[in-house]
Amino acid sequence: MSNPLHTATVGVFLQILPQMARLIDKAEAHCRENGLPDEALTLASLTPDMWPFAKQISYVVLSSAGAMEALRTGLTGPDLNPPATTFAPLRQAVADAIAVLQDVQPDEIDAAAGRDVVFTFSTSRMEYVGEDFLLSFCLPNFFFHASTAYAVLRSQGLNIGKRDFLGRVRTKA
Repeated sequence: MSNPLHTATVGVFLQILPQMARLIDKAEAHCRENGLPDEALTLASLTPDMWPFAKQISYVVLSSAGAMEALRTGLTGPDLNPPATTFAPLRQAVADAIAVLQDVQPDEIDAAAGRDVVFTFSTSRMEYVGEDFLLSFCLPNFFFHASTAYAVLRSQGLNIGKRDFLGRVRTKA
């Protein structure tokens, strides 16, 4: 493991993001099989005060591929767009995130580890160095939103399990 920061971030993002794409596919299939509109799942949430499935997916993307853009520019913030109501834009966002992450070189992450990154929202700012931004903000947010997206679908009756979340783990060859 010659580039541990890249492995711990980009490697993990690329393990889980394809699973998010598969969850989107399973959610769409569930809607079709049960005669439900996309909104039955894209706008479903665990509780009324939590974001819906679609917004959880958008934050999985923001916390992963969006983190790479933040490392490059030094600036980031929340996604203030309304959630998608259909599966196609969610699927495309995940595919685009995977493509962005596949292009990230390990030395790019290492070089960005000490750069400043500022997360601004409303009138507040959170200032980080790149490494702390990735490890203490992006990774926890990524897993929170990925887990919540999974949980929303489980709560709506989809037959999914832990393997649908974990994807391909890196085992000893």
